[in-house]
Amino acid sequence: MGIALIAVAAVLLVVVLFIIGIYNRLVTLRVRCSEAWAQIDVQLKKRTDMIPNLVETVKGYAAHEKSVLENVAKARAMMQEAGADPAKEMAASNMMTSTLKSLFAVAENYPELKANENFKMLQTEIAGIEDKIGYARQFYNECVMNYNEYQQVFPPSMFASMFGHSKAAFFEAEEADRKAPQVKF
Repeated sequence: MGIALIAVAAVLLVVVLFIIGIYNRLVTLRVRCSEAWAQIDVQLKKRTDMIPNLVETVKGYAAHEKSVLENVAKARAMMQEAGADPAKEMAASNMMTSTLKSLFAVAENYPELKANENFKMLQTEIAGIEDKIGYARQFYNECVMNYNEYQQVFPPSMFASMFGHSKAAFFEAEEADRKAPQVKF
């Protein structure tokens, strides 16, 4: 009877340790997703903070391009209002990317603006931030993929929802960003 009791206790201990392992892995993957999102958030805030300087620089040269400048201001406001809501922040980021493309396209029509040192510096800094956002998005989406995948495989799938875990959302590009640009000569 004593050996049977020890065997049952050993099996229960292995099962408990196995479940603890699953729980800890789920928590680790969720924390990685949160950290990856925080890295995106830092870059988005950096970009948002640079927008007023860029708009002021462009205003002096392209005053009649009011709608483009207004769209940039709207996108910046949307970024600031998004707060800590990843879904709103993703939508605002996609809008900001689109409006910045429009703003830089407008700048192409103004050679004096393109030659302005302040504008060139801001454009270079924003391009660098856009690259960092792209890398951070890629890392975030990889973390989300690993987290979501782990929740769907057996046996973690049996415990994920019980432990309060659910699928995380990918940071996807807007439909307009997926289309190939048209080049006309």
